[in-house]
Amino acid sequence: MKYSLTPLEYAADALEPFIDAETVAIHHGKHQAAYVEKLNAALASEPNAAGDLTLSELLANLDSLPDAIRLAVRNNGGGVWNHEFYWRGLSPEKSFPSDELLVAIRESFGSFENFKKMFADSALSLFGSGWVWLVENGGGKLSICKTPNQDSPAMLSKISGCIGAPLLCFDVWEHAYYLKYRNARAAHIDALWNIVNWRRASLRFERAVKK
Repeated sequence: MKYSLTPLEYAADALEPFIDAETVAIHHGKHQAAYVEKLNAALASEPNAAGDLTLSELLANLDSLPDAIRLAVRNNGGGVWNHEFYWRGLSPEKSFPSDELLVAIRESFGSFENFKKMFADSALSLFGSGWVWLVENGGGKLSICKTPNQDSPAMLSKISGCIGAPLLCFDVWEHAYYLKYRNARAAHIDALWNIVNWRRASLRFERAVKK
């Protein structure tokens, strides 16, 4: 199977002033596109490895891949999956968590503001490059976890250490913010709260609870 670069749901400048158009264009059209290209190249070298698996299924079954391509699929397949999830978790349209998700956030973290602080603190404490995630752990319980590099909850806990159904993620690789924010990761994290697609996070929560 050959994977492709998923188009954005909005224009490159739609997230301004919180993420500038140049960063979006480079982040999606260069960085993410490179992950797609390298994932396809790895799979082309082992044409029977992926079969008809979706990308999520491929990442959940990394142990079944040949040794020669497992790391390349982990890094580049994770880069593709994470970025698709990230972009769909942002929106230029203002939104708010559903009542159900807001209750779960308050029950899990004490308050919405405390959740935001804990999430930001987790992102700021991540050494090097990676991601911070809000995940549903079953029964509507939520937790925050972080993954290095391009590791992902899609890889399941045995690899990523991030257990649960992902609802929201922030990209804390420098290429996600350096053109606008330079080394001010905290300012980047603070800005992202203005463009979270809470409608989609709420739908993800609804689906996760029903499973």
